[in-house]
Amino acid sequence: MDSTQDRSRPVSRATTSQVIAPAYYPLWRDVRARRHREYWLRGGRGSGKSSFISAAILFGLLRHPGCNAMVYRKVAATLRESVYEQMIWAIERFGLRECFEFRVSPLEIRCTATGQRILFRGADDPGRSKSVKLARGYFGYLWFEELAEFSGMDDVRSIRASVLRGGDRGTTFFSYNPPSSRLNWVNAEARHEREGRLIHRSCYLDLPPPWLGADFLTEAALLKEEDPRTYRHMYLGEETGSGANVFENLSLRPISDGDIGHFGATYAGLDFGWFPDPLHFVRCAYDPAQRRLWIYDELRALRTGNDALLRLLNEHKHLSPAEEVIADSADMKSIHDLRSRGMRCVAATKGPGSVRAGVQWLQGLREIVIDPIRCPAAAKEFSEYEYARGRDGSFLDEYPDHNNHAIDAVRYATNRIWLRAGS
Repeated sequence: MDSTQDRSRPVSRATTSQVIAPAYYPLWRDVRARRHREYWLRGGRGSGKSSFISAAILFGLLRHPGCNAMVYRKVAATLRESVYEQMIWAIERFGLRECFEFRVSPLEIRCTATGQRILFRGADDPGRSKSVKLARGYFGYLWFEELAEFSGMDDVRSIRASVLRGGDRGTTFFSYNPPSSRLNWVNAEARHEREGRLIHRSCYLDLPPPWLGADFLTEAALLKEEDPRTYRHMYLGEETGSGANVFENLSLRPISDGDIGHFGATYAGLDFGWFPDPLHFVRCAYDPAQRRLWIYDELRALRTGNDALLRLLNEHKHLSPAEEVIADSADMKSIHDLRSRGMRCVAATKGPGSVRAGVQWLQGLREIVIDPIRCPAAAKEFSEYEYARGRDGSFLDEYPDHNNHAIDAVRYATNRIWLRAGS
């Protein structure tokens, strides 16, 4: 057996508090209680997420003797110098080096007392995971490091289906630095709240400074001064965008019933559509003192006539005859039709440059808050909306007229506000 460790070195046993940063204590308790099946750890450089996962897997194996672990990176050649060394670090920090054997061909760590194994594989070919077999026990832990390197969730699901078989419950860890673009599949997937999934965010500021060292902190401070956008992405783990995102002031987070109950005036907008373009109804609230817009309710439908639309709004959105809905004035027939049926529907004021004026008003707000659960279509549109491209691929100072139905509905809802601000 090829060992990479010098076992003659003295053992320095660390306590949990010396390995797990205080910012991770709630997550540590959650993992030990096995409250979730998926843990998504997103963070910038030096955030401690890989150290936490290696410690969590080690403790999980010690608590469950029939359990084994599998660790993946996209490319097999990157395993030895990253996650393999990271697991060895955790084992040595807790003074357990003598309890394990370490192989490099193939990469594997084995507990000598129980035979439990930690295997390391590359996902160069996700189909190869089907051939993974264990002589004893089951895979209870699965770790995808540098998740953004993977091609998409289809590859991840294929691996999980092949590996997590047997045992009472498998735990999967995902660790990644969020790609800068909100369009990246990792960022899009992380925005979907799913049962059994917990998202944890961290950055180097959450760790005790002595853990990082003076050189690390100096480099971070220099980058913050010289290039704030790159600093926010690299060290804070923020989705800073490609520079082409129209709405850089976007925040996707829950809006509670309590929040909605404290809103003052609210506004409703409607963008007509049929197929393939949908109709989109939206409700929002605006705080002029804070220059903050809240988008908290929506209805999107295809092939829906005015009678069906009114029925949906009455039954599912509790639309009252007193609530004003500002709609696209390009379809005056539908506006008159809805008004004849008792809906307080009025036409948006439009004219030359009105699209640009409305979008620029939205861009100039301090914050646009969208609840991605209540308003998934609006969250997707606002997140993915980018400037138009020229023939050479460069970005133009133009707003594309596609995939913007929720955006249009919000412009109509706030029509009077931004027109008044413009005047």
